[in-house]
Amino acid sequence: MIQIEKLNFGYRKNVPVLSDLDLNLKQGGIHGIFGKNGVGKTTLLHLVAGLLRADSGAITVNDFAPEKRDVAFLQQIFFLDETTPMPKISINAYEKINSVFYPNFSHEDFVNYLQEFEVCDLKQKISKLSLGTRKKVFICFGLACNAKITLLDEPTNGLDIPSKTSFRKVIQKAMSDEKIMLISTHQARDLQNVLDEIVILEQTHLLFSASVKKITEKLWFGIQNNVGSSEDILFQEDTIAGLATVRLNKDNEESNLDLEMLFNAAFANKQLFKEMFNN
Repeated sequence: MIQIEKLNFGYRKNVPVLSDLDLNLKQGGIHGIFGKNGVGKTTLLHLVAGLLRADSGAITVNDFAPEKRDVAFLQQIFFLDETTPMPKISINAYEKINSVFYPNFSHEDFVNYLQEFEVCDLKQKISKLSLGTRKKVFICFGLACNAKITLLDEPTNGLDIPSKTSFRKVIQKAMSDEKIMLISTHQARDLQNVLDEIVILEQTHLLFSASVKKITEKLWFGIQNNVGSSEDILFQEDTIAGLATVRLNKDNEESNLDLEMLFNAAFANKQLFKEMFNN
């Protein structure tokens, strides 16, 4: 479990990046972190990983304080930053050198995930690979670590469309009830249908956090050809098929979550979303 209480952090004095942030994320789920540029998504991942120290407040990750960087904690967490390293060694050599730090690393998983991305030659030097292929290698390595906490920052940047499909497949294969995965991204559609919980940050604060199940119970997403009751509609957008709509789900209708529409509806109705999902 990741428990964050009254977290405050800023890179400069009196310029907060995160303020009084409270957030609880349970194991067994893939959590998507969304927000506009500069709201602190990457900073939050760095704090959870123990790469930054909070100014005040507390972060507890599976009973560890991340900033202490205990060996037992580091064995349980893998963090893939947006920028990927370019070591002048082969994929095989990288695996051999780095896998020893993760007690649950699986070579079989690593190879299987790479094959899903059609990366088969492990003798290739990582520094010679394209950005997209390097990203695939590090994603697969991170998932093969079988760490209890996996943090991914913009993991689909640099991936082509077929590779984004493969990404969704491998993260679902890698998940289990004992693990937590946090993914920070601007590419909402890349994570469509794989997330268990949505976290949206807004101007240093938490706008809302809720499970996909709870969101689709309270909101309806779909296309409608008429405007309907204006008080129920939270966001609409013209499309070729009709009016893409997010509205209050007063009739308990089933619908599929649309992440981009949810994001737009949340920012158009901030107070309502806080009341619906944070209380």
